[in-house]
Amino acid sequence: MERNSRKRPWLAAALGTLATGAGHVYLRRWKRAFGWLAVAVAAAVLLVQPAEMQAFVDGTGPVEPLYPVLSIVLASAFDAYLVARAQNEAARRAVEPDGTITHCPQCGKELDGDIDFCPWCTAELDEFRVADAPE
Repeated sequence: MERNSRKRPWLAAALGTLATGAGHVYLRRWKRAFGWLAVAVAAAVLLVQPAEMQAFVDGTGPVEPLYPVLSIVLASAFDAYLVARAQNEAARRAVEPDGTITHCPQCGKELDGDIDFCPWCTAELDEFRVADAPE
């Protein structure tokens, strides 16, 4: 059974909004997840006063003092979305274990197994073996 390397970008973004770095953990980007978490904690410590944080937790304070931390959380979620899309694109263009390709390494569009060049960008595919389309 072949393991699916395709990740869901929307799920990575959703996890990233629930907890900073969780989307990157889903993508198995451990250092990136820790980096985003460290940035969010540093922003909370350096930019938000403890009294403002406590007032927000108690439900009596405004949310405005937390905008720097919230913007970092949203940036982390957006980054997880972009990383998942890039990871999927790289997996789609990769050479299969049997040495065949299904998408053009230049433009990324689907290939026709009957011709030895990409019909979309006319890239020569002499060094690759193009997989036949499933019937």
